[in-house]
Amino acid sequence: MNHKHLKIGLAMLAVLPTATGAKADPCKAIPDHGPTPSYLYRGAHFSGPVVYVGDGDSLCVAVGEGPANWVEIRLEDFYAPELHSPSGPAAKTALERIATGRNAECTANHRSYDRVVATCRIGGCSIGDMLKGAGIVEGGNGHN
Repeated sequence: MNHKHLKIGLAMLAVLPTATGAKADPCKAIPDHGPTPSYLYRGAHFSGPVVYVGDGDSLCVAVGEGPANWVEIRLEDFYAPELHSPSGPAAKTALERIATGRNAECTANHRSYDRVVATCRIGGCSIGDMLKGAGIVEGGNGHN
């Protein structure tokens, strides 16, 4: 094996743990690069069933059929502990229990990466307030 192939092989091995460790985001309504869909402007109201929970403050709302119509939401009113922190998995489990399969009514604020920051309600109650009521303590990066 020549040195060029060895360097390429080592480079691939260095990238492999991070490439396989990340789970692909199934919510595709907002492209990674490109414009935000017009129906997700600031102040827009949209709703649908919660079809996916990424962590303690991120979820996907289906506004139509298939992942191309799943809007990834970053909850505006709750900063969950990071998933890799000791209390992160419990926050994700609580959000799954509270929201998965239920209809969420959301109000968009602004875009953050490939998601929209929004306040979402289930049965008239803020999901953030429901998480607080379930005893989940805030502690994510955006928490003051």
